[in-house]
Order: sequence, then C-alpha cells, then structure tokens
Amino acid sequence: MAVADNLKRGSVELLLLTLLSEGDMYGYQLTQELEQRSHGLYVLQETSMYPMLYRMVDKGLISDRQEKVGKRRVRVYYHLEDAGKEYLREIRKDYFSICRGILHILNIESLEDMCDE
Repeated sequence: MAVADNLKRGSVELLLLTLLSEGDMYGYQLTQELEQRSHGLYVLQETSMYPMLYRMVDKGLISDRQEKVGKRRVRVYYHLEDAGKEYLREIRKDYFSICRGILHILNIESLEDMCDE
C-alpha cells in the first residue's frame, strides 16, 4: 500500500493542474472531482492539498481569487496561468515517458495486457 500511496502522491500535482486546465475551481471542488474521476482511487484531504496549491501559487503556475458566496462565506478559486499551462505540458510529457518506460520494463505492451493479469 505504501508504494501505491507514493505513486499517487507523486501524480497529484499533475492531476490538479489538469483539472484546473478545464476551468477555475475551488479547493473542495478539486477534491471532489479528483475522487469522482478516479473512481475513489484519489481521496485527497483538503489539508494536504492546500500546501500544494499554495506552492503552485508562489511559483506563478496558478493564481487564486476570492469570491463571496452568500452573506459571509468566501470561496477561493484557483486559475491555471500561462506558466502553469506550459509546466503542465512538460510534466505530462515526462509522466507519459516514465509510464512507457515502466511498461517496457514490465514487458507490457498495452494497458489491456496489464488488466488481463
């Protein structure tokens, strides 16, 4: 299980940026989308996600804006900036290269072959 956790942790940044490439989202929305689209594989606590979002804001990959919801609540939306789009292209390329390399080493020609085992 620890191996699976490490693999998931290493891909969260890629997945968050991918979700933000589809449109602005707030924190809770990001966690829900991640869990839903991964069919429950990625259950990310907001408390572990926010430090990652803050780092991406500091790097200029994403920006945040506050929007008032109702009378008292404020929701923070995250937006993928141009630098983040470029970074996403780079890490997607790296991710797929790594996946191809792993599949070659495992002697698996396609994901269908892997699912047959």
